[in-house]
Amino acid sequence: MSSRTDDAPGDRVRLTAWVHGRVQGVGFRWATRCRALELGLAGSATNYPDGRVLVIAEGPPAAVAALLDWLRGGGTPGAVRTVVADRGPARGLGEGFARR
Repeated sequence: MSSRTDDAPGDRVRLTAWVHGRVQGVGFRWATRCRALELGLAGSATNYPDGRVLVIAEGPPAAVAALLDWLRGGGTPGAVRTVVADRGPARGLGEGFARR
């Protein structure tokens, strides 16, 4: 795992992941925030009325990949059915990880 200080600003990527399953009301966003902060990522986890959670995270590619693996790995609170993810260039979210 690399830290933010090990990577040039242009090396940051953005993950947009729609998480489907039983992921609301089970501590999923809080756990996602904790894992993202451990990895040095910035972003947010947001509940949607249809039961999905939108996770947006920016940081070094290896850390973003680790978060996506964690989301898909089965160790999260609740029950993740599927994760639909896209990666692209970072947009400069800044610092911190919010639960919305």
